Amino acid sequence: MGGNFYTDFNIIFGDNRANIQEGGTSMSLTMDQHSGSGMASKNEYLFGRFDMQIKLIPNNSAGTVTTLYLSSIGSHHDEIDLEFLGNLSGDPYILSTNLYANGIGGREMQFYLWFDPTEDFHTYSIDWNPQRIIILVDNIPIRVFHNKENIGVSFPTSQPMRVYTTLWDGDFWATRGGQVKIDWSKAPFVASFKNFNANACIAKLEASCKDFNGGRNKGLNAQIRKQLKDIHSKWVVYDYCRDFIRFAHGFPSECNKKS
Repeated sequence: MGGNFYTDFNIIFGDNRANIQEGGTSMSLTMDQHSGSGMASKNEYLFGRFDMQIKLIPNNSAGTVTTLYLSSIGSHHDEIDLEFLGNLSGDPYILSTNLYANGIGGREMQFYLWFDPTEDFHTYSIDWNPQRIIILVDNIPIRVFHNKENIGVSFPTSQPMRVYTTLWDGDFWATRGGQVKIDWSKAPFVASFKNFNANACIAKLEASCKDFNGGRNKGLNAQIRKQLKDIHSKWVVYDYCRDFIRFAHGFPSECNKKS
């Protein structure tokens, strides 16, 4: 369903730094030296596809973090993260993705974007069903994480999650490992969002969310596999399944492509 920021989201921090516009079809998040800002969906969802068009902070955005993610609450929470790590003018943004299931994360994959995400809106999507999660940019899949609970790998299947969008100060880690700090003379920093869409199961309304989207796209067709291979050959910055230093004594079981 097409979303409306007035009816579908609450401001969770930053007060009027989160600014809903155009009858609820668009909104902006602002950060200054005093605070960032963020919003969360009123509904909790269990499975579905979530699309958001985003235009990122232009020029020198070093140290800023703009996010779109799904998350449950609690110490054993589930989460699907898209974090856009700002950079110095002329350097590319990094899209950092991560997955948590039952409180276990550390599944980072990072990508350079193949376009300037500050010049125009682009569509970023999370497609989540009981079999797998696909993260897409302009409908091009960049990451797939399959449900491998059969080999003991946690996967988000039971905890409803809200949709979050935030803009915050991450200069302790976001740009070159925290080496480049925010230039507050460039503030306020503004990221823009529009055309939120959720084709998803609202957890409190549906007793059968586990069947939502179930059975569709269980496998990846030849076109998706080709697109993934192309993205991974050109744009991956970091893949935890290839971090031989971090996992010198053996990779997580889900990294075994044969499993």
